[in-house]
Amino acid sequence: MRIFLSLALALLLGTAVYAQVETPSETLFRGDLANTGAYETALADVPTPLWEFDIQRPVRTTTAVAGGLAYTGSEDGNLYAVDVQSGELAWTFEAGESIVSTPAVADGHIIFGSHTGNVYALEAATGEEIWQFETDGQVYSSPAIGDGNVYIGSRDDHLYSLSLETGEEQWSFQMSGEVWSSPALVEGVVYVGSRDNDVRAIDAASGEEIWLFDAGGAVDASPAVADGVVYVGSYDGDFDALDAETGEPLWTFDVGSQIYASAAVSSEVVYINGTDGTLHALTRESGEVLWTFELGSPAYSSPSVADNDVYALSEEAGLLYSIDAQSGEQNWQYQTGREGDWRSASPVLVDGVLFIGSNTRGLLALTSAD
Repeated sequence: MRIFLSLALALLLGTAVYAQVETPSETLFRGDLANTGAYETALADVPTPLWEFDIQRPVRTTTAVAGGLAYTGSEDGNLYAVDVQSGELAWTFEAGESIVSTPAVADGHIIFGSHTGNVYALEAATGEEIWQFETDGQVYSSPAIGDGNVYIGSRDDHLYSLSLETGEEQWSFQMSGEVWSSPALVEGVVYVGSRDNDVRAIDAASGEEIWLFDAGGAVDASPAVADGVVYVGSYDGDFDALDAETGEPLWTFDVGSQIYASAAVSSEVVYINGTDGTLHALTRESGEVLWTFELGSPAYSSPSVADNDVYALSEEAGLLYSIDAQSGEQNWQYQTGREGDWRSASPVLVDGVLFIGSNTRGLLALTSAD
């Protein structure tokens, strides 16, 4: 490896609650280091565009929002920083190849990977490059940042720990398959899946394996961690709840199709969809089905939760759904663009604005119509 120095039902009818990790002030993939996909503020009503930022190629990254800027990557190989209020471009960084790794922001740095195989660190305010780290495979994984280190996977079968300030490799862990999964970081432990069918818990300081769970199928989904339980699905269609300390299974639910998306977790409920387009609401305690919602077509995007609403996206016409978290009834739907493949961008909610990437409309900022 070479280092080049150049200088992100808590629903329960209200506020989201996380037992093991606080929501960071700067947004990252799935909203927090535990990958819960839970946000504090929902949209009050049917959305209307606050602005649209045109990007010619599909946006597959989930938006990061920090310091008044919304950050997103595109298959055109660029990372865009867009003013949250106006929708005007603040700066662009050209990585050279497709970006599907969701950026994370911490300590004035923005970190992401690309199909070049590089992990990049830029100044969040200006887009000036600080460092880049070269892996031997494309980087689909999104970074987790904690304790001054960046944790990120690569298709070269490795999980890396890098210094946030310098990009220097702290350690690397070799899997037996490609790492598309984005790691969760909770209480000094990194949880991550890989295409070798395994979910692993790895000590964040040393890079030593703590436990391994055979999921039975490739794990592209990112583990979500809450109250000592790891929630994750795999390509064999099983969605598993695992003891975070031991990796022992607590319960398993058969979704009925491959699972590519990550779960969203509230205080009592976990939400997961398979590629068959069915969104499932399960009790966190036992995996009992509370309700299901048919999205109408395959779903690769991960659901998000805020207040008493669940947000999910399907392939058909790029439909974004708002669903009542208690009843599973639809609140509204919004068309984000034409039908497209691998719409893996997930909804992000910040201060009453929903950000979502589109295959055909670039980056959208939606707000309540009233």
